Amino acid sequence: MMRTRPLKVALLGCGVVGSEVARIMTTHADDLAARIGAPIELAGVAVRRPSKVREGIDPALVTTDATALVKRGDIDVVVEVIGGIEPARSLITSAFEHGASVVSANKALLAQDGAALHAAAEQHGKDLYYEAAVAGAIPLIRPLRESLAGDKVNRVLGIVNGTTNFILDKMDSTGAGYQEALDEATALGYAEADPTADVEGFDAAAKAAILAGIAFHTRVRLDDVYREGMTEVTAADFASARNMGCTIKLLAICERAEDGGSVTARVHPAMIPLSHPLASVRGAYNAVFVESDASGQLMFYGPGAGGAPTASAVLGDLVAVCRNRLNSTTGPGESAYAALPVSGMGEVVTRYHISLDVADKPGVLAQVATVFAEHGVSIDTVRQQGKDGEASLVVVTHRASDAALTGTVEALRKLDTVRGVASIMRVEGE
Repeated sequence: MMRTRPLKVALLGCGVVGSEVARIMTTHADDLAARIGAPIELAGVAVRRPSKVREGIDPALVTTDATALVKRGDIDVVVEVIGGIEPARSLITSAFEHGASVVSANKALLAQDGAALHAAAEQHGKDLYYEAAVAGAIPLIRPLRESLAGDKVNRVLGIVNGTTNFILDKMDSTGAGYQEALDEATALGYAEADPTADVEGFDAAAKAAILAGIAFHTRVRLDDVYREGMTEVTAADFASARNMGCTIKLLAICERAEDGGSVTARVHPAMIPLSHPLASVRGAYNAVFVESDASGQLMFYGPGAGGAPTASAVLGDLVAVCRNRLNSTTGPGESAYAALPVSGMGEVVTRYHISLDVADKPGVLAQVATVFAEHGVSIDTVRQQGKDGEASLVVVTHRASDAALTGTVEALRKLDTVRGVASIMRVEGE
């Protein structure tokens, strides 16, 4: 039997995502009520610019006082889609204190202060759901947190930023340079006017922190994630990748150490074999590859951003939280019991592709090979091309630690025959 009194929802933010949340709440009201067991009512919308016309939203619901809205006391669920650290953090905390559960899409805040927010939710007996914070519409948080709760996840490897994937895909498929591909992404609305958060990996790093924390039952903060952007990736890098049967993606990689005693989380460009499922992810799409003991390999794929896809994830959380509210219960909270140490990038072991500019004369290869051997880095393949006294030397290693590779490169730079290090790229997914 359906309850007639509606559950009241406060919406913080009414931009691209927030406006879609409000629209779906209105147009799908009957279906949502049937799925929840009670109608839901949009009780207020907090915005910065109240004069802006918002189609389908009663102007009487619009307010600039978000603090007063979350403190009303009759709000059942607060949906936060304003982003950033403050005032979002204070508003979410206040919502818990005044009796509301929270649905958020705020990856930056969750990556930085997720533990404190979970503690506040638990203290007040409320839900904190955030499926939309990672990979847009793709169901990922809930499968990791619930469907795989009985399994041991060992690795999460994914493309979690649509803007960077569009740029790299365009560079790969057309031969465009970075700036040309970025300009097209901006013109099509995939990239912001200031694309720094995307192209320098900040957005993906926040998502990696969230994924690692859930996958490994360990608190992983944004500061724990190694981050490297993709602005230095060149057409020459793609040519080298093609010679290896690879392409290049900006990857978020979260993994357990081989002995299971620690975890790492990192974001950086990497060569990935064309045979790997992630290599075929094109355009602005996202995909995440999960490896676990019992389930084996799983892949989650779909649109990772945009108003409607992200709103879909928000509404999914809203339905779940409202159901919990009706049943006077809460869903799963933070699971950090494993408390594994988070290792730095120096401990990461992977393969490397190094391109060197060297003098074209006898003995150079032997000198370079000696440096690699002295630092314990085993060489898999070498390719050398030379002309007019200058040459390029491309070295692909076997698996080695980042610390060992860093020491190798520092020593290579000291060789008189090495003119410079053109590029260093990790090779993943093998």
